[in-house]
Amino acid sequence: MSDANVRIPEEAKDRLAAIAAAEGLSLRAYLARLAETLLTPGERAERAERARAALKEWTGYAPTAEQERDLDGELDRRMAQAAGR
Repeated sequence: MSDANVRIPEEAKDRLAAIAAAEGLSLRAYLARLAETLLTPGERAERAERARAALKEWTGYAPTAEQERDLDGELDRRMAQAAGR
């Protein structure tokens, strides 16, 4: 395993170290676990496409791109409303 140096603000490093410690991990182990669990944009797009295909197969529902945008906007509006914004 090779090491890498990453330059981030001290406050960010301290916050990550505190989160790692609270989970019983070193900062190095926490960042490695984080890297394994986060998805790349390509992986997210692939999962979204699989979800759309499953939705269509299970229900016959296949929203258009415009419908998806409208639904995303409605979800954003409701999330903002729930957050009190």
